[in-house]
Amino acid sequence: MTASDPATPRVTTPFTAASTAAEVVDGIDLTGRRALVTGGASGIGVETARALAGAGAEVTLAVRNPEAGRRTAEEITATTGNKQVLVAPLDLADQSSVASFTDAWDGPLHLLVNNAGLMASPEMRTPEGWEMQFATNHLGHFALTTGLHRALAAAGGARVVAVSSSAHLQSPVVFEDIHFRERAYEPWAAYGQSKTANVLFAVEATRRWADDGITANALMPGAIRTNLQRYVTPEELDRMRARTGSATAVVWKTPEQGAATSVLLATSPLLAGVGGRYFEDCNEAGPHEPGTRRGVAAYALDPEAAVRLWRVSVETLAG
Repeated sequence: MTASDPATPRVTTPFTAASTAAEVVDGIDLTGRRALVTGGASGIGVETARALAGAGAEVTLAVRNPEAGRRTAEEITATTGNKQVLVAPLDLADQSSVASFTDAWDGPLHLLVNNAGLMASPEMRTPEGWEMQFATNHLGHFALTTGLHRALAAAGGARVVAVSSSAHLQSPVVFEDIHFRERAYEPWAAYGQSKTANVLFAVEATRRWADDGITANALMPGAIRTNLQRYVTPEELDRMRARTGSATAVVWKTPEQGAATSVLLATSPLLAGVGGRYFEDCNEAGPHEPGTRRGVAAYALDPEAAVRLWRVSVETLAG
């Protein structure tokens, strides 16, 4: 059931913005399931991994800093009692790192949470010349997920979770100049289009891989104070809010609350067979409400844009 099917109602759950990851996974047994969380050593990635491990899953933290990953894994094991918390190096901005990771993965993968990200950074580029936010947030996860397709298909009923953002409302994917080679670089526009790309990926992955039993959904975790905002000052956040026309104050979530929607999409029976959708505060979002940061932009769920993005991504990675 995808978002483009008018016959399928919007998914609602008993959970809210105040729910925590532990609450949404309560009563769900993930014993025998294998999960992978990118960026699992910081921010909401830690709490996502902790909730999955607490429910019995084998959890791999895919991280740029293996030492930080090991410290996190030990802490999660100490709090959950689950000794199957593993660590593997992964730099999403380095395609050789992504290829090494996918080549080394063995066996099925039931739950993939594409959580890592870069937000509103100064202009940076990969060695290929790709804009760094798009390269990390979208292309790296695209290469990772497609590289793990066989493992996901082998799991039967695998779920892919793409952590997007309300910042997707800042920009569609500007196909004419994705990498800011012609237009002036703007950090929030770059971040916004990378987060739109996360949603479009979920739309097209669900369409392409439905016969393999794989579904993908995207989400907005909410506003959480984490290392993701290391490039963002309070003044920057105010300017971003002004551009979206939002007059409402930011309601900050704890990391445990911020991880709840990711964990819901990865584990809840309410999401069985559901894909290609965008969620916020543990429920499927409606259309964007002007003057707010709520809802999903129509361009982020556009199936034609999703097909185009997939094609462009394949061509870009092929060089």
